[in-house]
Amino acid sequence: MKRRQFLKVVGSTTVIVAATSYGAFLSSRTPIKALLPWKTAGNLYTDPMRRALSYAILAPNPHNRQPWLLDFKSDMEVLLYCDLTRLLAETDPFSRQIMIGLGAFLELFSQAATQTGHRAELSLFPEGVSGDKLDNRPIARLILNKDVLINEDPLFQFVLNRHTNRNAYDLSKLISNETLIKITKVKEVEETGLSITAIGLKNIISSDSTHLSNEKPSLEILRQLTKNALKDELLDPVAFQESIDLMRIGRSEIEASPDGISLGGGFLESLKLLGLLSKKELADPKSQSFQVGLDMADEQTSTAMGFVWINTLDNSRLDQLAAGRSYMKLSLKVAEQGLQMQPMSQALQEYSTMESHYQQIHKLLTIKPHERVQMLARLGYAEQSQPSPRWPLSTRIRGY
Repeated sequence: MKRRQFLKVVGSTTVIVAATSYGAFLSSRTPIKALLPWKTAGNLYTDPMRRALSYAILAPNPHNRQPWLLDFKSDMEVLLYCDLTRLLAETDPFSRQIMIGLGAFLELFSQAATQTGHRAELSLFPEGVSGDKLDNRPIARLILNKDVLINEDPLFQFVLNRHTNRNAYDLSKLISNETLIKITKVKEVEETGLSITAIGLKNIISSDSTHLSNEKPSLEILRQLTKNALKDELLDPVAFQESIDLMRIGRSEIEASPDGISLGGGFLESLKLLGLLSKKELADPKSQSFQVGLDMADEQTSTAMGFVWINTLDNSRLDQLAAGRSYMKLSLKVAEQGLQMQPMSQALQEYSTMESHYQQIHKLLTIKPHERVQMLARLGYAEQSQPSPRWPLSTRIRGY
């Protein structure tokens, strides 16, 4: 059911109109407070460490959990921890996706540091690596060293333009072969064994041809596979409840908890006020709201005009961080090219409902024995989407 069809179910909005101008209502629903970190990045702090961190908190991360926790040892040294209260126990039982988000944080921090002439020295797992379950040990030690000769990454200028776009993509606009080549060439040389591969309507391009599977994936196969995996996650009551619990519906909820899955804007808030949109409704497979969610998932996968994925030769914590750093760079390159991107990683998740999808995607996109698909995202052209809410940097510092 598309939005215009759902409007027929909703009927008249006279309840809202009677209270105020509907146009004024719509324009007042932007969660301004929750989006402030995007406005103040690089401007709120004068010291180089906090300035760089104010950009790092804008990194993409699973379910917008923002799992970073910072412990200042000095003005130029910080320990990065994972906030263990922000894990995804059902859909990310080994915290692989959380680690990828932390890797994106580290990459964006490193890039931001160069803006003030500093080199970021990152010591990963200074007290040892955790096992399948993350623990209280730090993920990395971050030290800034002055380096007047350091070069700024030209992709950094696109940081504030990088947003995950969950809207339908334009089926009339193909992704050129040249663009696919450009977005697969962003990984660092030292990331041995990591590959970035992209596919459009006809062509498949990889940063490392040895990572190409003999299965020869196609755009249509990946559309169908991601659709099936996403649908199965929505129909898994335990897995989907994890998402439901993290949903923030309307401006007040988003601003009170600027993380998780934001359902904002005048249209959705109108449905909430009319009693047609709630967490209970969203979780009920028989409800109109649930059906709209299924239709939106179908629209997302069926309008993908390309896919891009990141593989590593193994699945260590170091591999996961490296994948996150590469995904951060990839997302900036995608923004530079005027493309939009959305992770479609359900089939990569390690819980029972996804087992058949997991096996299928790895058969399709890998070739080496222990090779791991760390990220899978759809590509396409669409209007720019709004940024995701963020907690202010100050709230992510220990002792806050």
